[in-house]
Amino acid sequence: MDATFLQILWFALIAVLFLGYFVLEGFDFGVGMNVFPLGKGDERRKKQILRTIGPVWDGNEVWLLVGGGAMFAAFPEWYATLFSGAYLALFVILLALIVRVCAFKYRDKVDSPTWKKAWDWMHFIGGFGPALLWGVAFANIVRGFEMEANAGGNSVITTTLLGLLNPFGILGGLTFVLLFWLHGTLYLALRTTGDLREDANRLAGRIAIPTIVVAAVFVVWAQIAYSHTWWTWIPLVIAALALIAVVPLNRARREGAAFGATSLAIAMATIQLFGGLFPYVLPAVNDDALSLTVTNASSTEYTLTVMTIATVVLLPIVLAYQAWSYWVFRHRVTGEDTPAPGSGIVGRVRDEYRAAFDTDDHRTETAR
Repeated sequence: MDATFLQILWFALIAVLFLGYFVLEGFDFGVGMNVFPLGKGDERRKKQILRTIGPVWDGNEVWLLVGGGAMFAAFPEWYATLFSGAYLALFVILLALIVRVCAFKYRDKVDSPTWKKAWDWMHFIGGFGPALLWGVAFANIVRGFEMEANAGGNSVITTTLLGLLNPFGILGGLTFVLLFWLHGTLYLALRTTGDLREDANRLAGRIAIPTIVVAAVFVVWAQIAYSHTWWTWIPLVIAALALIAVVPLNRARREGAAFGATSLAIAMATIQLFGGLFPYVLPAVNDDALSLTVTNASSTEYTLTVMTIATVVLLPIVLAYQAWSYWVFRHRVTGEDTPAPGSGIVGRVRDEYRAAFDTDDHRTETAR
């Protein structure tokens, strides 16, 4: 059965949501992985590292929540089969993300080196763990799962957790870790000052070449062995060129352009993986008849129509708000508690507001 326009649209929108998640949350993961390599046991440097993502990390996670919600509403069979069949693997990802949230909230609650170091490990695990697990998960989604039909005739995943750790899945995990680490390191070079900025640039130069090699093997393997279309060679080539461009851009200290290059590489690689997956959403490696596609896994046309109308209204608002938040916190983060641009104006408005109330209270007391 041919896919309808709305089914194709929502498959593409889900791909875009995960693209946004990997580009934005990817540098968050990379920053977390740098707490020890660039923190170097210095509390001032560690705080400077974490402050670069402090105002934005939770907003970046919204892309995952919306992506999961869109998958649930637009393709319920995809959502149910994936989240039940790969429940343990996805639960571990959720646990790592929860640990990361706790690290942000609790690290500075106790002024103890032991306490802070323990939460620094949680930051590292919260960056490295999800990057590795998302890479393994998406590599297996592209590769396909062992499936069988249950009593109701629905396809269910029979691949075990150890079965996910096949060579292609492990390579996917390693690719995501290196790519997000490089992405986060370049973000730190772009957002910090002083010694930390220079160290981030040097570290990015050291890990760029291994990242290019591993990522190239992964995406070419995915294209040749598992892609269902030829046109995904186009984003693959763009991703490769963008990632290669990081090396000269980093050496020239073009930090914004280098970060933009890794962002483009992640975006194009995501398009290549989702584009190569279409029209499948969960391929079955043992029997193609058990595979889930955009046609047999989707909601009704009415549901997709309502979702489309809601998205047209709400998505621009969400994008505008997130763009505004990045603009507000665009300044470089120093090792000191320096105010953000514009905070002096905000402070004066707040003080004048309080002074107005103090004046009114004084007048009321005088009248009495």
